[in-house]
Amino acid sequence: MAVPVILDCDPGHDDAFAIWLAAGHPNLDLLGITTVGGNGQLAQTTRNAQVVCTVAGIRDVPIAAGADSPLTRTLQTAGDIHGASALDGPVPPEPDVELDPRGAVQLLHDLLTGSPEPVVVIATGPLTNIALLLRIHPEVRTKIKEIAWMGGSTGRGNVTPYAEFNCWVDPEAAAVVVAAGLRFSMVGLNVTHLALVTPEVLDQLAAVGNATSAFAVELLKFFRASYQEAEGMAAPPLHDPVAVALVAVPEIVTTVHTRLDIELHGPETVGATSVDLHNKLGRPANAHVAVDLDADRFWKTVEDAIRRMR
Repeated sequence: MAVPVILDCDPGHDDAFAIWLAAGHPNLDLLGITTVGGNGQLAQTTRNAQVVCTVAGIRDVPIAAGADSPLTRTLQTAGDIHGASALDGPVPPEPDVELDPRGAVQLLHDLLTGSPEPVVVIATGPLTNIALLLRIHPEVRTKIKEIAWMGGSTGRGNVTPYAEFNCWVDPEAAAVVVAAGLRFSMVGLNVTHLALVTPEVLDQLAAVGNATSAFAVELLKFFRASYQEAEGMAAPPLHDPVAVALVAVPEIVTTVHTRLDIELHGPETVGATSVDLHNKLGRPANAHVAVDLDADRFWKTVEDAIRRMR
């Protein structure tokens, strides 16, 4: 039986692949998509979610816009990686998918309370919407099976030496969600940097031969060029769909149950994820942290999902 999931995202090139994987994998039942400011401003990430669904022919999944800024900070975006639209590269179609008027927090609440079984919330951006949901509607905790988040790192960061972007944008929200007492899984840079967009990956996706794969390849060509310029990486990591893969096919991603804390105050470390892999602090484990990836199987899973799109 397919696992019911909701995807909270900030599209973003890699979020596009997260949407396609969540909608196209037979092990998942995508109930809804919510958007948050992150890779771009909220208006951009929301429109991009509509574009991604339009390209793939995803028509039966509601999309709702959420928080346009972090809980306490000013939104910082990632134009150096994702471009002016947050989804630069191919010429996007005019979206033909309507927005749900309820907004992200209300849609999350309604989908969770309306589901006959607990739902996995997959988050691939800053955790602002999820933190707001838990604050405004704490009663929905019993309806959340797990929160699977692409964010953080067990090692170095990608926006500061120690902080990964999704956590750095809204560390207060991440701290709220981690402290909520729910099953929490973190898929960080240490693992997503194993999901590299090599020339072979591009060729495999192009060979799928549908409209979604053609759009995907154009996205990745821009993404590769951005990473080459910004990070000196010829093969960029496709972060966000790894968190979806963790839920769809758990054996693709190896995790350990350990202690996770969010750094909120250090001038050089704010937004860092402190992962106590060796139990130095003696605190109780509170997160399932990804430590390895079966990259070949991951890419085959992504390819198969895109093959199921339009």
